[in-house]
Amino acid sequence: MGKVIKNKEKNASVKGAEKKLEGFGLIHLHSAGIDVGSMLMVVSYTDQQGVIHVREFNSFTESLIQLAELLQQAGVEKVAMEATGEYWKPLYSVLENHGMEMMVVNPSHYKNIAARKTDINDAQWLHQLLACDMLRNSHIATELHRELRGYLHERDICRQQKSDTLNRIQKVLTTMNIKFQHLISDIEGVAGMKLLRAISSGITDPEKLLKLISLKNLKANPEDLLSSLKGDYQENYINILGLNLSTYDFAKEQMQACEVYIEKTLQKMLNLDNPLQRKKGLVRKNQYSINLQEYLLFIFGTDLTEVEGLDEIGLLTILAITGTDMKKWPSAGHFISWLNLSPRPKISGGKVIGYQKRVSNNPATQAFRLAANSLWQSKGPMGQQYRRLAATKGSAKAIKAVARKIAVIFYNMVLKKEAYNSARIQPDLEKQKAKKIARLQKEAAKLGLTIQKAA
Repeated sequence: MGKVIKNKEKNASVKGAEKKLEGFGLIHLHSAGIDVGSMLMVVSYTDQQGVIHVREFNSFTESLIQLAELLQQAGVEKVAMEATGEYWKPLYSVLENHGMEMMVVNPSHYKNIAARKTDINDAQWLHQLLACDMLRNSHIATELHRELRGYLHERDICRQQKSDTLNRIQKVLTTMNIKFQHLISDIEGVAGMKLLRAISSGITDPEKLLKLISLKNLKANPEDLLSSLKGDYQENYINILGLNLSTYDFAKEQMQACEVYIEKTLQKMLNLDNPLQRKKGLVRKNQYSINLQEYLLFIFGTDLTEVEGLDEIGLLTILAITGTDMKKWPSAGHFISWLNLSPRPKISGGKVIGYQKRVSNNPATQAFRLAANSLWQSKGPMGQQYRRLAATKGSAKAIKAVARKIAVIFYNMVLKKEAYNSARIQPDLEKQKAKKIARLQKEAAKLGLTIQKAA
């Protein structure tokens, strides 16, 4: 059954329907639309005399510069282009360097008419919609934040490669019938890596291998460890293990190299000549060795790590996508809608017949969802809300609801530069108690019983 919209009277006027019907006027007279391709750019633009021109350019850098200069000479002030794979990024960078105002448009937002598909038609249709101000601009971060996003993406690829290599190492150990990886908690730890490097160097005697590691910090029985190191030490297996260890070391070095570039980008954001002091103590695997908490504190202007669920890695991902200018979104509602964390009801016949299911590849959305998912054991107010919603609505809806709440807190803290106040989200215990009593009294009344407060 659909949900009926409340407070709707028969023959009542619809709010906002009293506006006068207006024609589509030309808002952006000097504008251009570009159809972006891998090797061909088709541009439709209006010059200073109001004449429309259509030109074709190849996608070489020299041609892109000529395109930008042509639009400048024609007096074009605003340019719209379609977000086509990675092909739009070089053109966007060239036009940005020439000081033009640009719009990157989602193809699904405007390709909803039946017409013959050609590059010229696409460019002219984009141009026409832009001139009438009927396009919705996509959020494009600043150049520094795009640079940061590229480094984060490369580091994540290296992390995945390192994880895949560890899986291949365990496969080689299984082939050799070596079982110590099942007796220690982490093969990537100190003891595990010592054994792997010793085996790859040619040491095959189980007793010699066991003497290389400290047994005090291991829960496994020394006799079981000794038995697990007896295996089939064939030369080809040892060589393959050594190759995989080299791949592991390379991926780890690449991650550290990415961290250097990430820190330099964060320094640019803060206009610092020297890096901040590094972390003290040991750095856990896949964690950053740079002092991310201090960098994020200075960049955002507030300590967002105090928010339940948000950690340094998640905040760094969000920073690379959203930046720090929250005024791009008029309100927190616009922000969570852009993140695809707000419900989008489908209304027909005055009833809510369902909700649209939207899939988002936005890394910021994924970061907020991961933050919400990490709260299932939290004792704070948002952890309590997550468990309550998960018990009644399911974990999927609980993650989305709590992620939305975290996103709203993030938006307000960054916009207003205010500290986190957990008292604002504390549940009203008296109200919850009253609701619980009312529900129990209702259930008891159905059974013909009454509930009285104990003396």
